[in-house]
Amino acid sequence: MATSSSILLLAALLALVSWQAIASDPGPLQDFCVADMHSLVRVNGFVCKNPMKVNADDFFKAANLDKPRVTNKVGSNVTLINVMQIAGLNTLGISIARIDYAPLGQNPPHTHPRATEILTVLEGTLYVGFVTSNQPAPNRNKFLSKVLNKGDVFVFPVGLIHFQFNPSPHQPAVAIAALSSQNPGAITIANAVFGSDPPISDDVLAKAFQVEKNTIDYLQAQFWENNHN
Repeated sequence: MATSSSILLLAALLALVSWQAIASDPGPLQDFCVADMHSLVRVNGFVCKNPMKVNADDFFKAANLDKPRVTNKVGSNVTLINVMQIAGLNTLGISIARIDYAPLGQNPPHTHPRATEILTVLEGTLYVGFVTSNQPAPNRNKFLSKVLNKGDVFVFPVGLIHFQFNPSPHQPAVAIAALSSQNPGAITIANAVFGSDPPISDDVLAKAFQVEKNTIDYLQAQFWENNHN
């Protein structure tokens, strides 16, 4: 009986370790695995390019991240550099983004399903925050927020809904964010809920948000613009 218990305990520990091992981008088993964007093979990520054909340009992009971007109607523009722009990022588990904010602009509530984000303010001031998950009280949907000034750093944990807002009516703001995935993904909450294709039933959304269906119909009729480039 003791032997069986030991085996079960060992199996449980191995399962836990395995789960932790796959909870983020898989670690590289070689110096690099430059993405072969032309391969017809489909894997979790991208197939490696022949290392004999790899060159410095596979790790480079003239991204002009020092240049300001035009913001959209929510007052922001996210310029993401991930594996789709730099093939050498494949398997390395990191991306970077420049975020421009117009006066009173925001990067609206969204989540990155595959990445933790660390953000630093380069110019201006930002009001930022995130909401915890539906865990037991008293931490259920707890809202944590902070006002950031130039040079300040803030972390948004993986998968949690978060935002950034420029409170200044006169000055723009700029931030740089690093994300712990070669392809972090972004789900903007309003766009996903009210701008899905095809639309989610207004009966479902009216019940979920406890409002009249005509309110949902109005929201679904809006143009939900993407601020991620």
